[in-house]
Amino acid sequence: MIPEKPEPSVLDYLKALLTPWRGPAPEIPPLAVDDLSEEQPFLVNEGERLAGPGFFDWLSRNVALLVFILALIAQFFLEPPRRSWPIGLGFYAVSLVFLLWSLWKRSWSLPTIPQPVEKTYSFDVHRTPLYFGLPLIMLSFLLFSGNRYTDLNLLAWLATGLAFLAALWLPDKNGLPVWQRLRSWLTKREWQLRITPWHILVVLAVLLAAFFRFYHLAQVPGEMFSDHAEKLLDVADLINGQHKIFFERNTGREDFQFYLTAVVANLFGTGLSFLSVKLGTALAGFFTLPYIYRLGKEIGSRWVGLFAFLFAGVAYWPNVISRVGLRFPLYPLFAAPLLYYLIRGIRRSDRNDFIKAGIALGLALHGYSASRLLPVLVLAAVAIYLFHRQSSGKRTGTLWALVVLVLISAVVFLPLLRYWTENPVAFGFRAFSRLATTERPYPAPVGLIFLENLGKSLIMPFWDDNNIWVHSVINRPALDVITAALFFLGLVLVIVRYFRKHDWVDLFLLISIPLLMMPSILSLAFPEENPSLNRSGGAYIPIFIIAAIGLESLISSLLAQTRSKGGRAAVAGLTLVLFVISAGMNYDLVFNQYSEQFLNGAWNTSQIGEVIRGFSESTGEADHAYVIPYPYWVDTRLVGINAGFPLKDYALPADQISTTVAIDAPKLFIVNPSDQAAQDTLRQVYPLGREFLFAAGREGKDFLIYSIP
Repeated sequence: MIPEKPEPSVLDYLKALLTPWRGPAPEIPPLAVDDLSEEQPFLVNEGERLAGPGFFDWLSRNVALLVFILALIAQFFLEPPRRSWPIGLGFYAVSLVFLLWSLWKRSWSLPTIPQPVEKTYSFDVHRTPLYFGLPLIMLSFLLFSGNRYTDLNLLAWLATGLAFLAALWLPDKNGLPVWQRLRSWLTKREWQLRITPWHILVVLAVLLAAFFRFYHLAQVPGEMFSDHAEKLLDVADLINGQHKIFFERNTGREDFQFYLTAVVANLFGTGLSFLSVKLGTALAGFFTLPYIYRLGKEIGSRWVGLFAFLFAGVAYWPNVISRVGLRFPLYPLFAAPLLYYLIRGIRRSDRNDFIKAGIALGLALHGYSASRLLPVLVLAAVAIYLFHRQSSGKRTGTLWALVVLVLISAVVFLPLLRYWTENPVAFGFRAFSRLATTERPYPAPVGLIFLENLGKSLIMPFWDDNNIWVHSVINRPALDVITAALFFLGLVLVIVRYFRKHDWVDLFLLISIPLLMMPSILSLAFPEENPSLNRSGGAYIPIFIIAAIGLESLISSLLAQTRSKGGRAAVAGLTLVLFVISAGMNYDLVFNQYSEQFLNGAWNTSQIGEVIRGFSESTGEADHAYVIPYPYWVDTRLVGINAGFPLKDYALPADQISTTVAIDAPKLFIVNPSDQAAQDTLRQVYPLGREFLFAAGREGKDFLIYSIP
């Protein structure tokens, strides 16, 4: 006779919760019918709810909708201008209580994580290409000296990468190689096109995301600032043959954006212009979305993937950092495939996915400097996995796959690694200017600054994204009302699911948010720059996936309460309405609020450029137009870019105005209305000149035009 297992005590349950890596917590046995008194309204047995009469029965049937409405009200009170954090926090607390109550009563079911088909780790290595790859990597490293790409070092680098791929890539033993499958598909006598409702939904989602990324791209944002001048001058250097690995202008930048912009400028014929840099970064933001979909599908379902795709496609946060024309979207562009292949590789014990993750990590390090903390994310994922029961019997294989990932990422990073060894100060200056005391001392104890930065970043989706007008609508939550409420629901569900199921993916998904925000959190010398949407850009990937988990679970809970076609249609209609309202809110944030705010903050160099362009096309020449510099006014290099002469700086100091007298041709001077000294000099040197005030249509942006016939 097999002895019965002793019933777990409360202490056993608590110990299991505090040590999740040892396995799941013991199940709490259901109450027996005989143990319930007549006054108890509920009977819970194996997840089934027996409804009692009255208010609690109604509440159990409608608790999902109630929880969501309470979360919406909470977030409504955190929106400007009616912000009241005590009221918002109070409604969120009530929503949390009802959500936990419904989970306890099993009237709200937890979403599940699909279990993948696992492979067995292989330690096989093709030795011949490996023997070629080891000396090639040393040769490539040496050839990348001098901060230049050349035909020779690029060829050696390519050969190194191919050698390591040939040595480490595992062929699919159960299928044909890719090239054979492609040839078989191309040689078919006829092709069949199968369209399902799901395909139509995906196409509509792609079109909606494309609209939000590219609509009015030339107008929003409408002006450049000094960073754009630096970028376009670097692109000009590149086009003129300076194939740099690290671009040292303006404290230094990695190379990816400059080569991307050069390709875009040539491919679309946009030249050295604001539109070229914006188009490149908008494309980067758009091509982040497929991997958000794939990651959501991997750890949730295709609905989670589609919802996350839509949230990220219409949301103002990724849209703004993709439109501004700086390197910001390169962070999530490579973080998304890194997360997807890393999580999938760990879950499926697939070394090839680790290789793909290594390629994504190496490319990320060529993008935005915030990506330099992504190796910490990789190590955190592997460490979390190794401390959970899912890694049993696979720890050695996972560590071997991690070595492969590091090796492949090092090969891709090789050019910048060489530059780093030659110029460590220049390579790390910008990052250390925020992290360390390179530019100024810490304004408070560093530990206190870190904790305050961490707290501000974590509440940013619900409360405040700071006051940096360049890449955010200032002093508002990073998410719209609906997405923030769903993110709250998703957070609670993922946390509860982790304590019930102890799946490492849930814990990593939660921890990845602050880790991906760390480039902003570590702004210790300049804490006023935290939080920031740009340096936290990678964090929107798990945030939108968690919001999608919240929406899918909400829909599932609502559908579970109705079996009629009308009820299901109502749930589908509610889902559509939520997305329409969310899209409308984000449209207003980007194309109205952000656009207006940006134009009010940036100087109107486009209008000055138009005036000079008109002058050069009518009575004068471009070389005979000048802008008199004035403190904290326009960047005169941007005037040349907007005028169609991107390599010309139109600055002429006021004390050099008299040097233009010898030019026997019409001349044009642009002057700040507050620059009285320049005006006096112009009137003295050119008493017959004509003076006009250009009304810019924005407060403080008017400028004076002096026309000399």
